[in-house]
Parts: sequence; C-alpha cells; structure tokens
Amino acid sequence: MSSSPRIISLLPSATEIVAALGFVENLVGRSHECDFPPGVEKLPVCSSTKVPVHGNSYEIDERVKEIVAEGLSVYRVDVDRLRALQPDLILTQTQCAVCAVTPRDLEDALCAWTGARPAMISLEPNNLADVWKDFRRVGEALGVSKRAETLIDSLGQCLTNLRDRSSAASSRPTVAAIEWLGPLMAGGNWMPELIEIAGGRSLFAQPGEHSNWLDWASLVEADPEVIVLVPCGFKIAQTIRDLSLLTENPAWANLRAVRQRRVYLIDGHHFFNRPGPRLVESAEIGAEILHPDRFHFGHRGTGWIAIDDARSFG
Repeated sequence: MSSSPRIISLLPSATEIVAALGFVENLVGRSHECDFPPGVEKLPVCSSTKVPVHGNSYEIDERVKEIVAEGLSVYRVDVDRLRALQPDLILTQTQCAVCAVTPRDLEDALCAWTGARPAMISLEPNNLADVWKDFRRVGEALGVSKRAETLIDSLGQCLTNLRDRSSAASSRPTVAAIEWLGPLMAGGNWMPELIEIAGGRSLFAQPGEHSNWLDWASLVEADPEVIVLVPCGFKIAQTIRDLSLLTENPAWANLRAVRQRRVYLIDGHHFFNRPGPRLVESAEIGAEILHPDRFHFGHRGTGWIAIDDARSFG
C-alpha cells in the first residue's frame, strides 16, 4: 500500500480509528453515518440506508425485518462513486448487518472492479479484546503497527484507571442497558464490560454475547437499580421522542429505577455502540451516571441526560 493511502470508511467506528491513528487526511469517502471527528462530514458519501431514519423504534424494526426477510441488504452502496474515488483501502464490518455496510454489500462492486483492486478490512468486534484487535489490523494495513499499539495501551490504561477508581465505590448497582426501545433489546458485546469498568453490574448480557431481545417480564423480575437507554444509532433527541414506548407500558412506573429516578438517556449514536476510541468516553459516561459522587468528566448534557431532564433538553 502507498505511503499516502486513499481510504474509504463505511463504518463510523472505523473512521474514528483511522483518525486516531493519524490518517484522517487520507480519508476520501465515508458512510452516510460517519460524522466524527468534525470535518469528515464533508467527505463524499458512499452509502445510504433503506430504513426510515425518522421513524420510531417499532417502525424501524419492522422495516429492517421486512428487508432482511427478503434476503436483501439494509444498505445501498454507491458503486460509481466508490470507483471514482479510487481507494487503496476500504473499511467495513461483519459484526452486524443492520448496523453498517458489510462485505456482502461490496461484493458486486469489487467483482466488477477494473485495475488494481483495493484492499478491504472487515471489522468484527464482539468484546473489548476484539476492538483492540481491530485497531491492530487497521494499524498493520496502514503500516503503523507500533502507533496502533501505543494507542491501544493508552486507551487501555484509561479504562484500567477508571476501573480502579470505580472499584472503590461502596456499591455496584445493577444496570439494564437498553439498546432498543421497541421491542426491547438488551445491550451486549462490549457493553457489559464498559458497565463493569464504570462500577456497575450488567444485567441480561455477558461480555462477547450479541445483543438480545428482552421481554418486559424479565425486566420486571430483575427490577434493575439503574436503567440506561442507549438505542443504537439514536441521538438523545430521538430517544426522547420514543420514550412513550416505555412510559405507556403499565409495568414501567413500578420499576425500581423509575421510582428512584435513576433512568438515563445516552447518545447511542456516538457512544457505547461505536467500538472505537470513544469507548473510553462511553465508560466515563457510565461512571458519571452510576457514581456521580465520585466522577465528573463533563459529559452530562451532551453525552447523556437524566430522564427528568428530557422535557427541557435541547
């Protein structure tokens, strides 16, 4: 690969990894969801979604299931733009066909490619260890393996320091991380690890396990001390619009976390769901929520809010 590779990232977390490794200026194209670090939104967009982005959780879920049932992809790839940009490296993922463009979506474009085909790296993180492996793979492809190791060590040390501080807290509350509101889905993969680092005990999922559907009876039985709403792809304002899917359920008001005002809305578009450098900030958000007497990183109001603040948000 050239010393100044042309990179297209079709995955927001991959875009952030590339930037953290010092190659943001080498990005020549992005997915429709890549929006960090600031400036990347000016890059040509190489993908789009077939899902109604302004629908509520149930409408989005139903449309996704319809598309998948037909054996189709949730995304469109702009093949002509992809070719015109002449990338040396394309970054995508195989972790979740609903979350981002997958290698399958690129097959037709690459099969018909003329000239030297670009390299492709498909990221597939299931837990924190896998996230660091993906950093290494991207770093190796870009010829900066040592830089990648330095970055991994730095991020890992931040999480270790946070774990050490949170372990001194007098309590470790049980936490229900809700990754989708209608129907309910519990956050899995690396989320349980982040909750543990932040000083909580994750319910409904184990590290490395994919997110799974959650029925209301199980939520009521577990009666978590804390509920964090972190819908994948949703910013806080979008989650606020969907709160009625929870609050109108008769079981909601009787949950301990609701009664004790310990329900929180997290920007799930930028945090927790993106397996990249900002998982550190995600763990910090968790620590601020779970142990406000011990942690203040300044994320409240931007990365997260309490449900009591929903009416005045924005």
